[in-house]
Amino acid sequence: MMKLIRTAQWIASCALACTLSLPAMAQQAPMQVSAEPVREIRIASRIEALGTLHANETAVLAATLTETISQINFTDGQRVKAGDVLVALSNREQLAQLDEARTDLVDAERQLERARQLVASRYVSDQELDDRTRAHKVAIARLRAVEARLADRLIRAPFDSVVGLREVSVGTLLTPGMPVATLHDDSVMKLDFTVPELRLAQIQPGQRVIASSRAYPEEIFEGKISVLDNEVDPVTRAIRVRALIPNPDGLLRPGMLMSVMIEGDQRQALVIPEGALLPLGKQQFVMLVTERDGETVAGRVEVVLGERTAGLVEVLEGLSKDQQVITHGNFRVSPGQLIQVQQPEEVLP
Repeated sequence: MMKLIRTAQWIASCALACTLSLPAMAQQAPMQVSAEPVREIRIASRIEALGTLHANETAVLAATLTETISQINFTDGQRVKAGDVLVALSNREQLAQLDEARTDLVDAERQLERARQLVASRYVSDQELDDRTRAHKVAIARLRAVEARLADRLIRAPFDSVVGLREVSVGTLLTPGMPVATLHDDSVMKLDFTVPELRLAQIQPGQRVIASSRAYPEEIFEGKISVLDNEVDPVTRAIRVRALIPNPDGLLRPGMLMSVMIEGDQRQALVIPEGALLPLGKQQFVMLVTERDGETVAGRVEVVLGERTAGLVEVLEGLSKDQQVITHGNFRVSPGQLIQVQQPEEVLP
């Protein structure tokens, strides 16, 4: 019996000793991690924003007088040329006035020519010639006035454009300011967006922009910055920027929401994979592969970041080229801990 008790005590003692020795063994075992070198590549500063499209030119057709529509010469969505007559208003009275004015002008011209002949023959005075000349000019002015009134009854396209939805019909009594249709010149689209004040030095007219829309996920639209606003919004601390985007296929329409990207000049920069970052509040840290007494251990360093692109992040301060940063396992290691670096994963170009 005593022998069995001693045997049980010995087994328990061995188990306890093994249990106490496990943490020590675990601390001595290197942590398996993956690491990649700090690389130097050429990158470009990028500014991303959201913008709204506007037509190059927009006009709301409306009448300038009260009259009934007699003819409509367009359909919804039709493309028209500058000067095309889109709507004609009733003009019977003006046509009669036009005939009368033309007749008066012909008579005035005849009277003037006769007066010139009589003056040359000394049958009438110069005063008579002056009267006939004045009457001729009055007849011309009256004709032009009638023609102007007739022109006011023709609503024309002010520029090459596409017509929106028709809002009137033949027989509608138009009043001044009543909308007939909206015209958009969509050959070139204006893309308006805002850029933070801090990025003001990185943008300038003529700079290339790339825009995309969820309506056409496979399409990329390119344009150039045309102008920057002349003031910064004191509330948002942003400046309004306008880019022009050619629209030869008519895919883009006013009011569309566009994602905008502006690429700046390229420069040399140090980059690391985004997976190497360890954020702590507003600070960013990375774990380095370092040597201590002939052993490979982890070290922690704070970094200052710049641009981000394609899974990579620019490092402005804290690292130098070819240093090894831990990309996998960096959340599990602590400064000074033994590590073993595995084969690094393929790095994005």
